[in-house]
Amino acid sequence: MSLADLRKDYSLAGLAEKDLARDPFRQFEKWFQEAEAAKIPEPNAMTLATATREGRPSARTVLLKGLDGRGFVFYSNYESRKGRELEANPQVTLVFPWVAIERQVLIEGTATKVAREESEAYFHSRPRASQLGAWVAQQSAVIAGRAVLEDTMKALEKKYAGQDVPLPANWGGWRVAPETVEFWQGRRSRLHDRLRFRREKDGGWSVERLAP
Repeated sequence: MSLADLRKDYSLAGLAEKDLARDPFRQFEKWFQEAEAAKIPEPNAMTLATATREGRPSARTVLLKGLDGRGFVFYSNYESRKGRELEANPQVTLVFPWVAIERQVLIEGTATKVAREESEAYFHSRPRASQLGAWVAQQSAVIAGRAVLEDTMKALEKKYAGQDVPLPANWGGWRVAPETVEFWQGRRSRLHDRLRFRREKDGGWSVERLAP
């Protein structure tokens, strides 16, 4: 199939200023619920883009695990590549690519670690195997082979048999406090609707329309 065969026109919906919720969090929740209703696989999957202090970028897919008026929360190993980059340069971008419903949400903001108590609560809500998995690997480190992971997992299962798995010191959450949140709705003839919330100095939000 040639790339020309993949061309399409977007026609499912539009997005007008009058239809927006009063803040980006409520608008995101509305769209997220509609993504769930459309049965999009893992609608909480998002691309997290980070960069080193020198500006070298990297990106990966992580899962949104919390949302409130403070920001968007995900969890990871603090010593992973993304963790090291977030420590050096907390400016990030999140992208939710809900292609099946011709929508995208793009968030730019600053990441900070969540409180240890919050990480504890989430960690112990995970399946036990996932809790043990957080202990297994030095995320992003080079390893000799898969056997390293499997052998370490067996040792941990034995070590913590019959007891709670503690939260690793190098594992926890990050909260992205948004500075801008853009809602993109595909439209015909590539005249897409792009409405962006921008945080003002007083903490409120303004809305601006961007050219497609």
